[in-house]
Amino acid sequence: MDELKAVIVQCGNEEYAIPVDSIVSIERLEQVNPIPHLPDFVLGLMNIRGELVPIFDFEKILYDRSAKIQDETRVVVVQTGVLTIGLLVLDAKEIIDIPNNSLTDSALKVYSKTPYFTAVANLKARMITVVDPNVLAQTLSGMNEIGAYVEAKISEAK
Repeated sequence: MDELKAVIVQCGNEEYAIPVDSIVSIERLEQVNPIPHLPDFVLGLMNIRGELVPIFDFEKILYDRSAKIQDETRVVVVQTGVLTIGLLVLDAKEIIDIPNNSLTDSALKVYSKTPYFTAVANLKARMITVVDPNVLAQTLSGMNEIGAYVEAKISEAK
């Protein structure tokens, strides 16, 4: 494969690439039911086509500040090895093919706090950080509790 096909999302002033093979759907933000006693990056549960999906504030995860909700705000639903999650982003802009020869990972390997950043794409006037949702889900604290809560809610609904 000579390219990485990815959805470009905005978080803060930066652009991030999420590989399309991890993405289930891109949704408008609808009603989110809060979940008490879970990490503050978890906004709550959203019903997406009959499935309860925990919504994570991607800006809170990256920058420790809450995202500003606006018309362009989207939820990028991703399937991880742990759980299906929704990442709240300021915008899901476009799908692009990133040539492999424009990807570099050397600068990211030295920074251990963001192992979910797997590469940086250097495209003309843009630098886009590639995010691996599987690694993101594995590194976030409280994922077991979030998964248990979602499973309990699904069982209650049956």
